[in-house]
Amino acid sequence: MPDRIEQAKRALRADLRERRQTLSAHAREVAEAGVTQQLDALVARLGARSISCFLSTPTEPGTHAFVAGAVARGIRVLLPISRDDGLLDWSVATPDAEIAEGLFGMPEPVGDVLGPIAVNDVDLLIIPAAAVDRTGMRLGWGRGYYDKTLGSMERCPPVYAVVFDTEFVDDVPRDVHDQPVTGVVTPTRTLAISAHTA
Repeated sequence: MPDRIEQAKRALRADLRERRQTLSAHAREVAEAGVTQQLDALVARLGARSISCFLSTPTEPGTHAFVAGAVARGIRVLLPISRDDGLLDWSVATPDAEIAEGLFGMPEPVGDVLGPIAVNDVDLLIIPAAAVDRTGMRLGWGRGYYDKTLGSMERCPPVYAVVFDTEFVDDVPRDVHDQPVTGVVTPTRTLAISAHTA
């Protein structure tokens, strides 16, 4: 059974990765502007003063402009740093932070490292995803960092996954360790998903 689920996930990830790579530079710019607008409105609506966010890769919906704007407005933004053990360390974003390539080629901050529990203090988590379905189930990229993080939090604040519009789908393959999200942000809308179904 798990093998069948894993194969379905791999096939869907490959399809989504390929679709992301075919987006034009203009489409990416429009998506980043939309995501920035949606995330700014979400942070304002929730009154979040401390958040976690990821630094997008070139094929993901862009988050760099949002992070820079949030920092400029005095919001504390924690950025993830991948560890070998499958957990995430965190670093506080600064206006002039140096960005380097992390463990898996992901853009990550260079700076003071806070341990995995630093994220327990945020008001909102903004996380990457390959796709999210209508029940809030998130399909990640297969390394399990965010499933581990969300699964270990004592008091989990709202969690919003950022995807392109076409990646908010009817259904994604799920496994027992997969963690749902409370909402989804795309370049054109922000959707709270109230009920999680198993």
